Amino acid sequence: MQLAIIGTGYVGLVTGTCFAETGNNVMCIDINEEKIRQLKEGKSPIYEPGLDILLERNIKEKRLQFTTSLKDGIRDAQVIFLALPTPPGKDGAADLQFVLDVADQLGSLITSYKVIVNKSTVPVGTAEKVAAVLAQKLDRSLFDVVSNPEFLREGVAVEDFLKPDRVVIGTSSDRAKKLMDELYQPFVRQGNPIYFMDERSSEMTKYAANAYLAMRISFMNEMANLCEKAGANVDWVRVGIGSDSRIGKRFLFPGVGYGGSCFPKDVQALAQTAREMDYEYRIVNTVMQVNELQKLRLGRKIKELFGSDLSGKTIAIWGLAFKPETDDIREAPALYLIDELLEAGARVRAFDPEAMENVKRIYGNKVYFAGDQYDALTGSDALAIVTEWSEFRNPDFKRIGDTLKNPVIFDGRNVYALEKMEELGFYYESIGRKIVHEPLKDRIPVSEPTLIRDRGHMD
Repeated sequence: MQLAIIGTGYVGLVTGTCFAETGNNVMCIDINEEKIRQLKEGKSPIYEPGLDILLERNIKEKRLQFTTSLKDGIRDAQVIFLALPTPPGKDGAADLQFVLDVADQLGSLITSYKVIVNKSTVPVGTAEKVAAVLAQKLDRSLFDVVSNPEFLREGVAVEDFLKPDRVVIGTSSDRAKKLMDELYQPFVRQGNPIYFMDERSSEMTKYAANAYLAMRISFMNEMANLCEKAGANVDWVRVGIGSDSRIGKRFLFPGVGYGGSCFPKDVQALAQTAREMDYEYRIVNTVMQVNELQKLRLGRKIKELFGSDLSGKTIAIWGLAFKPETDDIREAPALYLIDELLEAGARVRAFDPEAMENVKRIYGNKVYFAGDQYDALTGSDALAIVTEWSEFRNPDFKRIGDTLKNPVIFDGRNVYALEKMEELGFYYESIGRKIVHEPLKDRIPVSEPTLIRDRGHMD
């Protein structure tokens, strides 16, 4: 099938590459000339495991091409996917400017029947708005507008696209339904469903899924905070409720809040959609409030130990991306922590396997970006773990203890077992669990750091 993908961001590039992998001829379109030049050379602008291999293979086989020309890009396409940015506005609603602008341009270019697919996450009613824009210049027989939300998880997006749990397609057109069914059949050969529904229900499904998952995360974060006060261990609580088949095990890990491109934006947009319909979505509003506070929790723990004035202190941060296996820093909890530490006068030494270049664009020389995870520890009073990259899970603890000024770890993702930290002698604070070696708190300097310290039995 001949396809066009408008927008080569995270969703557009994964979508186009994976469709090419199943034999379709795909033309990806973007106005960014430098990005298109790099893509033609097989260089991906994003870090996503497995994407570079598929990108290179399909470019070589000439199934995947790139252009800055909208006219040339859509000429032969039977299906056109809109994978355009929908950033949140001041009121939290998704900004449809890019989507509607492209729809207007398409109205002047389409000369034969095409299916226009909203792949971007968009508010309820967007398919109707896109159709109305197209209808200003086109006969209604020349197009159908379909809603086809993506459910990709950054870090495993290629696998999610090639082996989806489900495909959701919103359309009232039998002609469009037939084309979309043919296009997605190679991805559901193992029996996972394609759900056809009306456009508005499809659009709502995307927001509902992300808001519900965000709610589970925020619920567990609140539970973790309560466990700390009650003297309970949130790890055991998580296991206890996750074994209930009505609840399930996924998205029950507490931490320092969710971030990324989807959850924050989609939850905001759903709340704004409710307000526009004169409905107060209380649970969704609370989820957002809980998440904003949770992102500040690690900074609060650091201040409780060292004092609110962190002048003269240096904090090492492991992990800057909002989650492992991505370089995406949108709404990343690490950025909230960096802001709080800098504001309190601390110096920050940071390391992330993939996201440091993106963070450098924000902070420049305000933050020291380390050559490796252990370099970040040099001269630091404590280590804060914000993103649970695999390489942080089993580090050289003796090297950590030898390098830090104080044997102090703040773990925002509960990476380490309490028993292990007890054995190693670290002062260790995590989320929803007891503080390990809390008596050390009285011997950790609150003012200027000192070279004399009690290192337990790490030596």
